[in-house]
Amino acid sequence: MTMVTPKDAATVIMLRGMSPEDTGGFEVLMALRSSRSAFVPCSHVFPGGRVDDADRSAGMRRFVGPVDSLEIDRVLGGSKKGREALGIWIAAVRETFEEVGILLASPRGSSRVVTVDSPDERGRYRSCRRDLLSERATLEDILKREDLTLALNRLHYFSRWITPEQSPLRYDTRFFIAAVPPGQEACHDGEEVTGHRWITPGRALEEYRLGRFHMVVPTIVTLEELCRFQTVDEVIASTRGKVITDRLNRFVDEDGEITEHTPDGRVFRNLVPRR
Repeated sequence: MTMVTPKDAATVIMLRGMSPEDTGGFEVLMALRSSRSAFVPCSHVFPGGRVDDADRSAGMRRFVGPVDSLEIDRVLGGSKKGREALGIWIAAVRETFEEVGILLASPRGSSRVVTVDSPDERGRYRSCRRDLLSERATLEDILKREDLTLALNRLHYFSRWITPEQSPLRYDTRFFIAAVPPGQEACHDGEEVTGHRWITPGRALEEYRLGRFHMVVPTIVTLEELCRFQTVDEVIASTRGKVITDRLNRFVDEDGEITEHTPDGRVFRNLVPRR
């Protein structure tokens, strides 16, 4: 079997705090992938996707806010540099906007992330998103038209997962943490993502164990890690100075059943979602 080279991808673990009346804590945004998806169909995942050539383009550098490219290279551990590294962060913002309608961007010259909290703003950014999804405009076109810069400093690198070598579709995916900007609401695109839900990490794992919430292994392990924290700020703080290594699982055929093995020896079964 010829091993497929993994493509660069990015995903955003979008978090929001809960009110004290709800016992505090935080929720995570889960997106339901379409049954027609070639990759992990019918699964609840974090918004994201592969890096496009446009994400790596020289022109996009003009629309990056106050973030140090050398720092981005350093955070990625030197595995990617320059436009290759920056493109991963840009893809994280673009895919999140495309799939669930949340935009991590700021008015040029401002550190404030757009809030989209008026009817006019909501209508304008929904129109921008439709243009992006229909390919009538690129992300660069939209940023230029709206005079925005990407708020890459709101992304916090959390983990890295590489699709098992036995898979016909493979991605080298960087996982980022981000707090949802005030005033912005999630709205799935209806094509790649056919549903979305805010849910606590613990509740998502409970529903997975009950067979009601299908997820792939990187998502399950990430939610388990998030259960260690009490607030969004704690999750973000945990990323500072964090040493991140890639995680490469293995698929194993055990008497006709495909299982997934993690580097630390865990074995996951029931990998096919219920449709």
